[in-house]
Amino acid sequence: MAGDPYKELGVSKGASADEIKKAFRKLAKDLHPDKNPGDKAAEDRFKRITAAFDLLGDKDKRAKYDAGQIDGDGNEQFRGFGGGRPSGNPFGQGGGFGGFPGGGGGGGPGGRASFEGVDLDDLFGMFGGTGRQRGARDFTARGQDVKATLDISLEDAIAGATRRIQFSDGRTLDVTIPKGASDGQSIRLRGQGAPGRGAENGDALIELRIEPHPIYRREGADLTMDLPVSVPDAVLGAKVRAPTPEGEVQVTITPGSNSGKVLRLKGRGAFDKGRRGDLLARLVVTLPDQPDEALTRFAEDWRAHRPYSPGR
Repeated sequence: MAGDPYKELGVSKGASADEIKKAFRKLAKDLHPDKNPGDKAAEDRFKRITAAFDLLGDKDKRAKYDAGQIDGDGNEQFRGFGGGRPSGNPFGQGGGFGGFPGGGGGGGPGGRASFEGVDLDDLFGMFGGTGRQRGARDFTARGQDVKATLDISLEDAIAGATRRIQFSDGRTLDVTIPKGASDGQSIRLRGQGAPGRGAENGDALIELRIEPHPIYRREGADLTMDLPVSVPDAVLGAKVRAPTPEGEVQVTITPGSNSGKVLRLKGRGAFDKGRRGDLLARLVVTLPDQPDEALTRFAEDWRAHRPYSPGR
């Protein structure tokens, strides 16, 4: 039967949750079986402080213990014969170190096996990889998740693609980029993270980052671009070819179009949170690099006979 959990952890009954957590971490590091091989006394003490933290680290269990409703083992007081040990106790029947709270070392938040508020990967990481077999006393933990960033082109994000990524340990993985991927979207690759200890591997979390594009500028789901047009096409109107992320399309320039006019190409933009945006083509009336004689005479005649001041 367990004794007073406060005494086991060396804290007062008025200790805060943070003080209890710190006391457990310090004792667990000193008493862990990997650090004390063959020391039965240390092993027994490790079991007791773990059971004590299982009780005091849970605010509901702690309240019941303080109120005298349960004992140091988590059993209800005065429940009579045949009560048995609560299933949440880490050292119940068949327990050993494989029976930490939560059912034997499953993954906690963020892909780590953990007590509430205590990261066991961090706490016991120094003891991993010994290669010794301890049978029922083995501590099991799901492998950590690993994170990486994958730079992709705008075209890859829109149409989908398969790209290879290399991790710092030298491993390479092929990542399938879904059609319509968004900037900052995360892809989870199950079991491709850090190896587990007697449990499943962690996952690889790949964050997609869309690289800047030489033509298009992203504004949420919409794309904007400059579309150069010649003076005759702007004056007389025309059908011209315009680039899009999925290939060229034909657009109509209406007669008398000025620089700054925007043509909206519906559904030709990027994706953001599952929504496909538009492509906004801003017309830029452009002169040739070397104006010829005919264009010069045209401009001189226009100036002489049809003078005007833009913007006035």
